[in-house]
Amino acid sequence: MHDVVIVGAGPVGLFLACELGLAGRSVLVLEQEPTPDSLWRALPLGLRGLSPASAETFYRRGLLHQVLTASGIDDYPGAPEKLTSPRHVGHFAGMMLDPADVDLAALPFRLPSPAMEGTMTNLDALETVLSKRAAELGVEIRRGVKVTAVTQNGENAIAHAAGQEYAARWLVGCDGGRSTVRKLAGFDFVGTEPQFIGYIMAATIADPEKLRPGFNRTPTGMYVQLPIDGPLAVMEFDGGAYDRTQQPSREHLEAVLRRVSGTDVTLSDVRLATTYTDRAMQATTYRQGRVLLAGDAAHIHSPLGGLGLNVGIGDALNLGWKLAATVRGDAPEGLLDTYTRERHPVGAWLLDWTRAQVATMKPDQHGRAVQALIRDLMGTRDGTTYMFEKLTGSSVRYDLGGEQPLVGRNVPEFRLQDGTRLGELMRDGRGVALDFTPGRRLHEAAMKWDKRIRYVAGPARDDLGFGAVLVRPDGIVAWAAGSTLDEKAFDQAATHWFGKIR
Repeated sequence: MHDVVIVGAGPVGLFLACELGLAGRSVLVLEQEPTPDSLWRALPLGLRGLSPASAETFYRRGLLHQVLTASGIDDYPGAPEKLTSPRHVGHFAGMMLDPADVDLAALPFRLPSPAMEGTMTNLDALETVLSKRAAELGVEIRRGVKVTAVTQNGENAIAHAAGQEYAARWLVGCDGGRSTVRKLAGFDFVGTEPQFIGYIMAATIADPEKLRPGFNRTPTGMYVQLPIDGPLAVMEFDGGAYDRTQQPSREHLEAVLRRVSGTDVTLSDVRLATTYTDRAMQATTYRQGRVLLAGDAAHIHSPLGGLGLNVGIGDALNLGWKLAATVRGDAPEGLLDTYTRERHPVGAWLLDWTRAQVATMKPDQHGRAVQALIRDLMGTRDGTTYMFEKLTGSSVRYDLGGEQPLVGRNVPEFRLQDGTRLGELMRDGRGVALDFTPGRRLHEAAMKWDKRIRYVAGPARDDLGFGAVLVRPDGIVAWAAGSTLDEKAFDQAATHWFGKIR
């Protein structure tokens, strides 16, 4: 019997498997698709964006270079010596933000990092890198397994498939927006119904000059024409009327594109096409007994802004170390419950973020009024900086109690005087205690947790005024202090997050 069964071998499920494997746990991944090869995962339809927060996550596990290589990225900026303005920011409801308007001085607790920028990738590249890493960590992946039932008792959770039972101490559904695990385990899934139908297609346009490049808002919706060989996206505000159980024909896609674009454009060939909506739903809890959810299985929404994958990676990062500690038996009481408590508000924010974009895009007087207001705000330095914080994930802060403003935030990329970077110290998945004080003040207190916390002492090139920082395995600051250290407070924080020493 495995420690954990994960249903779904997409990026979220595979990243979670890697986190658990890194902690020495026994993991089985079940995937209903018989092979990893799919035109939906490769370019152009598999195109996805990694936020700076996700890029930093891969960097801290030593995987960023592999992801960039697999994605064909050879112009990633690397580690600057000082903070520089971002090359790209993103968009809100198709309205592009100007990187030059980001006020770096207004962003709290930032230091130069090898993962300062987001980047484009694709599902095939991510899954290839993560599958290889999972295999190196002893994770077993079984493909062509369709789960048909989920049961659990006080000790185990069981996935049933084609007469087979796959039992584990815990089961995690990472099986997408139509999650079988979520439905079979009885999670409540609540939210709002769609206002538009979206289409993404790999198509040949007979007369491409009739369409404008980039994001184009129209009286009936929006179309997005990406560079040559990129996917074509069309959104029509029809109240979600199209029957998505049907595969859209070339004729239907052409008719929609003509209505939305206001042209007589012709699609001469459609190789692949899929539909989506702005239906926004979220599980009311991410845990039911010994069954948990992560990624799209826990929250669905429109792809506007491209944040879904990134929030899913954040779910897996948050859950991985907590579930590993729970399986290992040294987790403090209630640690696993903090997964829903911390990540559910992030998912709820994501749904509202996409709803706000839909409201802005609505092709009526209300939508145009909201759009004008948003454009005015985005035209200010404060407005662009606010958007940048949201889009990059740097505004996320968990409520961990206390008044120290760094606690609950993603830790800055501290760099020691000898050149060692914090990200390099996090690759084994342990917590990190950084002691910048002369005399190694925290050494004795921190070494009690030497198997769970890596203790590192020495001055930093820029300590941001802190004397010591305790970092959770997911990169969140659990405790921080100035030059006056309280070893007892450190001990309390370490015990709270890493459990008692037996």
